[in-house]
Amino acid sequence: MNNTAALAPRPFTVSVTDAEVADLQDRLTRTRLPQPAPADDWTTGTPNDYLREALAAWRAFDWRAAEARINAFPHFVAEIDGQDIHFIHVRSAHEGATPLLLAHTYPGSSVDYLDVIDRLVDPVAYGGRTEDAFDVVVPDAPGYGFSQPVTASGWTMARVARAYDALMRGLGYESYGVHGSDNGAMVAREIGLLAPEGFLGLHVLQLFSFPSGDPSEFERLEPADYAGLEHMQWFQSVGGYNTMNASRPQTVAVGLSDSPIGLLAYSELFNSFGNGTSLVPLEKILLEVSVNWFANAAAGMSRSYFENAQAQAEPQVNRAPTGVAVFKDDFQTIRVFAERDNDNIVHWSRFDEGGHFAALERPDLLAGDVRAFFAGIRTR
Repeated sequence: MNNTAALAPRPFTVSVTDAEVADLQDRLTRTRLPQPAPADDWTTGTPNDYLREALAAWRAFDWRAAEARINAFPHFVAEIDGQDIHFIHVRSAHEGATPLLLAHTYPGSSVDYLDVIDRLVDPVAYGGRTEDAFDVVVPDAPGYGFSQPVTASGWTMARVARAYDALMRGLGYESYGVHGSDNGAMVAREIGLLAPEGFLGLHVLQLFSFPSGDPSEFERLEPADYAGLEHMQWFQSVGGYNTMNASRPQTVAVGLSDSPIGLLAYSELFNSFGNGTSLVPLEKILLEVSVNWFANAAAGMSRSYFENAQAQAEPQVNRAPTGVAVFKDDFQTIRVFAERDNDNIVHWSRFDEGGHFAALERPDLLAGDVRAFFAGIRTR
């Protein structure tokens, strides 16, 4: 279980120079905001009122304290498929802990899970059971966080899934499970499609399944599902970043790599995904954006959408054991559609608070549901 020779991971420390911190502060000081929209709200994008508040908070943000918190966990880098991949790896003190990979969001990174790691590694300290402990591995996908720079094209979600499987095998795990949200949920499903030997299952916050056009699907919808359809339509109307990233990623990355306030504004999903319902504290948003700024990750993050847009993949049914946790203000996975594309959904839960970034908003609820899903898998 502890044979890591094949992977040869190298210890890694997040270390930003004083000059880089000073440069960020200088750029923030010289920020020029755009002319405000007639209604300075979220209707047309990130509003100036929000940016003024965030700008003041960012100038006062203690990066060194944040850096120390990140480095409180063991970090490593390993070369997989020609790409250096950064990851956090925390082994539980509890014997027999279940290996678990946590796959992050866009525009997030491995720091999505800083509040979740201890809850999974040491559940007893949070009111849980010894048998629900996990060894946790949290990678930055190629193009994200500290898995920079990206050295080759072609890093689709399917390729990331293969790299994550190689990572877990290289760390000596003969079996493992995965949790993911947003892009991480799609990578988790790709691991399900890959179906590697010993794979335990995937727990996700979203299964991105949409109507096929078959009228019989709509006959089986419940009243709550129609609200989910309305949320899908709303999100499609504000998801311009999808089109930009998938078509002209390098163009948009110029501004995001040169302007920290531009990067913050483009990361509006942290605040606006639920149409004004986000519970992500501003301090956590600033941590996420600071990591992406110091890692100069904007180009790689944007290009990941381009890579997936170019991929030609036939639809496949995921047959791995699958658990879904639907949070109130997140994308509302519709079970009728999800079961068409994933025929082994064995766990389904709903929460009346929290949204797209549940790991940042409600880490206790998320960790508890991850524990419940894998406990169910163990007893099947």
